[in-house]
Amino acid sequence: MTPPVFVVPTVDLSAATAGSVVRLADAEGRHAVAVRRMTAGEPITLVDGHGRRASGSVLEVIGKQALDVMVAEVGDEPAPVPRIVVVQALPKGDRGALAVELLTEVGVDAIVPWAAANCVTRWSAERSDRGHRRWADAAHAAAKQARRPLFPVIEPLASTTVAVERAGRSALALVLHEGAAEPIGAVDPPAEGEVIIVVGPEGGLTRDELAAFAAAGARAVRLGPSVLRTSSAGIAAVSILLARTSRWRPSPVEG
Repeated sequence: MTPPVFVVPTVDLSAATAGSVVRLADAEGRHAVAVRRMTAGEPITLVDGHGRRASGSVLEVIGKQALDVMVAEVGDEPAPVPRIVVVQALPKGDRGALAVELLTEVGVDAIVPWAAANCVTRWSAERSDRGHRRWADAAHAAAKQARRPLFPVIEPLASTTVAVERAGRSALALVLHEGAAEPIGAVDPPAEGEVIIVVGPEGGLTRDELAAFAAAGARAVRLGPSVLRTSSAGIAAVSILLARTSRWRPSPVEG
């Protein structure tokens, strides 16, 4: 089993080297000490969410809310290519957080909450802040669970106009649509650049939305014979595409 992952500020990891000591404190420290009950000698991994990872072991437990980590190895994970972005229509209830968790675990690089026309859920100015914070918290927790050193970005709530413009600037934009003729499994993703996957709401995309994305160069694709919920369609689409990129294919053995 891989060591547990805890998040520390970038400033605390920026100067870390093999043999140095990094203190894990505050909420993460309390979780490590009080919940995980970590003790001296146990392996542990520290990340900053921006790609830096430090592996080591617990040197000493400090009271009930902090511990010191003896660093054995430090590395920086480069941003993966192609960059995968999901434009996710707002689901109902807790399914928004579920969608974020699944997308984070599978390796998505950014998630854009989208106020599609048929969304039942609406984020007012007040709810937008609260909703965005809930999605960010879900991404944070899922990234730790998935042992990711590079956390996904939860972007601000986007209107259809903003989402369409974003799709138009991408290297590849795909709109999931049950009536599309092209299967997503037939799509060859680019080796570089940004790939955008648009996931509509439970009520489906409107004709105007489909037309706007098509005019921006996005391709409508279908997942398969069954219709998935908006909270699970994204992870299915991303998984199919990632399997066709170098991100999920093993590197060729040099000989």
